Amino acid sequence: MEKQATRRSQKGKPLIVLGFVSIAILFLIYARFQNASVTPDAIPAIERLALGFYIALLISFGAISYGLYRYHTQKVLEKDGGILSTIAIATYNNRSRKIFALAFVAYGIFFSLTSGTLVYQPEVVFSEHYGATVPSAHITPCCGDPGYMPKFIVYFTEHVGLQIVPINLLLQIIVSYLVGLNAALAVNAISIAKKEGGLSSVGAATGLFIACPTCVGTLLSIFISTSSVLAFTVVLTQLQTLFIAITIPVLFFTPVIMARKLRRPDGSCTVKPS
Repeated sequence: MEKQATRRSQKGKPLIVLGFVSIAILFLIYARFQNASVTPDAIPAIERLALGFYIALLISFGAISYGLYRYHTQKVLEKDGGILSTIAIATYNNRSRKIFALAFVAYGIFFSLTSGTLVYQPEVVFSEHYGATVPSAHITPCCGDPGYMPKFIVYFTEHVGLQIVPINLLLQIIVSYLVGLNAALAVNAISIAKKEGGLSSVGAATGLFIACPTCVGTLLSIFISTSSVLAFTVVLTQLQTLFIAITIPVLFFTPVIMARKLRRPDGSCTVKPS
């Protein structure tokens, strides 16, 4: 059984690494075409390249997801008493899976709204303002900063649309996954902390900010006067990428802290997988 688990781990890790390396290569390759002068004759070729970009991106996401699944399963079977094994076991039950899925989807939708991926503009008629055909979908292959092209734009109705930007899509999936993982662990950690009397209001508030990084800006805007909201929103938008860059390492580190709360003195996990 242990040998089979090790083999699964060895197959899971390369898939994760391959997926992220492929994404990095895709961004670098496509960035080379953004500075080139685009002629009308070259547009069909660039559009095909943009379509291939998204197909390869989805395949990379699939490889990473399957690799994580195999690695997660392997860590549950190993039960080596390590932090990663504790995290895997604590989130390998029906309750944790449901919480993970709910947090992943909920935060993904929230992130989509705040990042401009999911667009709702009741005061704008897309067909009149943008000259768009509703409903329709198209790829904008050129030109922009690296990571922001190609864009995939969908018009569902006259007021609801979808604008997929590669870097935003990547950040949304990574952060949503980490938020889901933190939420699943937090429920177990809080249950144990309540039994031990170690839960504080400060700890709960910190967990809220960690589980929903984008909520910080929303909460702060409540305490700012109406005349200052617009200026604050502009600043927050400009700092969004930096803020997320800081958040991701925190979301990586927090499960380690919570996993320590879920370990017994002998290194085993207090939560049983199911």
